[in-house]
Amino acid sequence: MSQRILVVDDDKQIVRLVQSYLEQAGFVVLAAYDGEDAMRIIRRARPDLIVLDLMLPGRDGLDITRWLRADQTLPATPILMLTARVEDTDKILGLELGADDYLPKPFNP
Repeated sequence: MSQRILVVDDDKQIVRLVQSYLEQAGFVVLAAYDGEDAMRIIRRARPDLIVLDLMLPGRDGLDITRWLRADQTLPATPILMLTARVEDTDKILGLELGADDYLPKPFNP
């Protein structure tokens, strides 16, 4: 069974770009465009990795990370933050909350 990756970003072009590359590499890609939808997909599909934007409608990526790391019923799913927030303080906060890595936008696919 292929590993599932959830890509969460309110920019549909970014989701399509990341999805295209990941699918070419053999992954199954799930997509969410806001925080609430991302949380529903995480609960239901239990993805193997989450690529997560910080600035989302509804719940932001930091809130989703806090929720995911606090919920003992969910596995310790790796989180890659992919965001336009490039300040060191944003990166430190994201990593301290439990993200596994932090990639600033724009990025080279």
